[in-house]
Amino acid sequence: MASKSAGGNKAIEIGGVRVEPGQRTTVDIPLAAMYTHADVVLTVHAINGRRPGPCMFVCAAIHGDELNGVEIIRRLLESKQLSQLRGTLLAIPLVNVHGFLTQSRYLPDGRDLNRSFPGNERGSLAGRVANTFLNDIVRHCTHGIDLHTGARHRTNLPQIRADLSDDQTRALAMEFGVPVVLDAKLRDGSLREAAADSGIPLLLYEAGEALRFDELSIRAGTRGIINVMRALRMLPARKKSAKAPSAVVADDSRWVRAPHSGIMRSLVRLGDRVKKGRVLGYIADPMGLNEYPVVAPDEAIVIGANNLPLVHEGEALFHLASFKRHTRRVADQLQGFHERFNREEGEPFFIGEDESLED
Repeated sequence: MASKSAGGNKAIEIGGVRVEPGQRTTVDIPLAAMYTHADVVLTVHAINGRRPGPCMFVCAAIHGDELNGVEIIRRLLESKQLSQLRGTLLAIPLVNVHGFLTQSRYLPDGRDLNRSFPGNERGSLAGRVANTFLNDIVRHCTHGIDLHTGARHRTNLPQIRADLSDDQTRALAMEFGVPVVLDAKLRDGSLREAAADSGIPLLLYEAGEALRFDELSIRAGTRGIINVMRALRMLPARKKSAKAPSAVVADDSRWVRAPHSGIMRSLVRLGDRVKKGRVLGYIADPMGLNEYPVVAPDEAIVIGANNLPLVHEGEALFHLASFKRHTRRVADQLQGFHERFNREEGEPFFIGEDESLED
């Protein structure tokens, strides 16, 4: 994959293409073609710094309908700070190209790509895509960030999910710069599990909703990747400035489910602090003759929510994270987080456009 160069860093090889130190290029790795015989490729934006350092991949759209990460990577690649890059950055905005084309979470074979790792070059379509991505990109990196959103009709507060039993992964999770961090155990067949098996620390950024752009989530995600790259010394350290809100690891999280079927009216928003017994919303029948409260079981922060009012009994409605003695602190951190990243709706944002964000 890499060979020594007199320039200090190493040349890298991606999909049979050699990228020299100081070079920036795009590489297309063939995937299984469409049944129309149209070619499908995995596009990798490779930036190889002149000076040595870690090799990090950033990927999005492992689930084809999760769009925030695609825009995060686009903005990341526009950052002027990358001219000072140490090491190598591999950016893959569309991993599940087949699902992206059909606006689907899944591949055409109905499989979840994020449950198909490490895959097999002779297996199912999902297994083949997973195997290509893992072998041609992931296993040649030292670190990774995987960008996700909630599913359709579900939105997530910006949060980091990671296996915090690994010290390096934990340290990077706290550096990302979002107030909420979940200690998420590895799931069978996931990219996180495959990366862990290869000794690669991986952060999973969850924010927003499928098939929607969420500006706060995009800004926070772009900023977070820069923060991690600084922590790894891939980019110069930030200048002294006001410290960003520190992250807090959740003690636990759970979904509150619908006690009845009907039409739900929500009373809380993402990031709200709720006390035990607070009514989160009401479920009523279409005529409004019967109404049932949805109640918080404990004091917590709302980190995920179902946006579709039509619900069935047992359906997940609100994702609550508990922080025991730190709930008030997290609520305060979230207020500062929103103030830092929220601007007038429609106003563009790019890393480096604002001195307070560029540092």
